[in-house]
Amino acid sequence: MKPFVVHTGIAAPLRRSDVDTDQIIPVRFLTHSARTGFSDKLFHDWREDPDFVLNDPNFVSATILVAGRDFGTGSSREYAVWALQNYGFRVVIAPRFGDIFRGNALTNGLLTIELDTEHVERLWKIVEDAPRDPVTVDLKAQVVEAGDTRFYFYIDSNVRWRLMNGLDHIDLTLQHQDSIAEFEQLRRPGLPSTATMAL
Repeated sequence: MKPFVVHTGIAAPLRRSDVDTDQIIPVRFLTHSARTGFSDKLFHDWREDPDFVLNDPNFVSATILVAGRDFGTGSSREYAVWALQNYGFRVVIAPRFGDIFRGNALTNGLLTIELDTEHVERLWKIVEDAPRDPVTVDLKAQVVEAGDTRFYFYIDSNVRWRLMNGLDHIDLTLQHQDSIAEFEQLRRPGLPSTATMAL
């Protein structure tokens, strides 16, 4: 997993609340279990609308998404996270997230930041007024910088450390590979055996 310390990019203002995972990626596109190949399926039905934010040339290369309240509700599909990452998003900012979506995002290295509704609305205005001006997300300092404005955010310290070091749960487990191997060798003699006893 790619470490996340500081990221600077264009932020897209998604002025929609209650965006569920089926709107992020419709279920009809969940046809394989690989993590790639979903970038063109992200917000598929909305992208047919020429006025949709990701169809705006100013935001087509956005890597930070600023959304409304309750982003990522609905079913627990990891595909929603993968589609956002496949498109190029590194960060999603919203006042509140669906719990399972947020867990999936942070596990897969997609940073989710909760800001108060009024701060999200200020950020929307900033990026709409100056769409080509980059926004910086500093995970170490726990701050979002847009123009002259700073928004501080909270994140669990363990999650923050894991993201900054680019470690997923498998990476954390593999750090104990020697201890796991030793445990498996020590417990082997006490395991049940299917060997046939001689009569």
